[in-house]
Amino acid sequence: MTPDDALTEIAAGAIPGKAEEMRAYHKIDRRYLGVPNPVLNDLTRAWRQNLDVPARVALADGLWQTDIYEARLAAAKLLTQARIRPDEDVWALIRSWVPSFDSWAIADHACQAGQRRLTADRSRVAGIESWTQSPLMWTRRAALVITLPWARMNHPTEADLAIRDRVLGWAAGYVPDRDWFIQKAVAWWLRDLSKHDVARARAFLETHGPRMKPFALREASKYL
Repeated sequence: MTPDDALTEIAAGAIPGKAEEMRAYHKIDRRYLGVPNPVLNDLTRAWRQNLDVPARVALADGLWQTDIYEARLAAAKLLTQARIRPDEDVWALIRSWVPSFDSWAIADHACQAGQRRLTADRSRVAGIESWTQSPLMWTRRAALVITLPWARMNHPTEADLAIRDRVLGWAAGYVPDRDWFIQKAVAWWLRDLSKHDVARARAFLETHGPRMKPFALREASKYL
């Protein structure tokens, strides 16, 4: 399957008038087709079943390069799967997308694919730390979104707890950043963490909460 073939299938699911709504909502200047998420889910599920890993990587790469909103979402969905073997090329492609993030929806879909690759190989988390020093806000934000599985674990190992503490250190470094999306990402990580590790969430907020933006502190404390 070529990217053009995939785009034809995607465009067939467009709803009249929805592209304009999406452009107004996302406020990013790119092409929108007006295709709802459930259609993309169905298409990419079928593609995953029919394409081997190299073909999926090639298709995802081609779709991403179009810079069409639904194509980028479909590229991420193609690679969102717990078990992929081998997955080195998948992880490399996802990492290559990070500097081009420019909207939360696309970034979050790509990070969901990346989450599976991190939990498949925890050693990859070490390579995320450099993102926290990026001049690009979306890259810094991605470091927290892609590591969310460690905020949500019910039975973490000692190695997982070490990763949890490492990411909390990144979050602490983000607290002085006044960008709304960064503050929201810190709050999101802590909110999810508070459902599974109250002690760490409370300790973080006791130390850093007074310097967080009020909306972020409220969100982080939602379940405490």
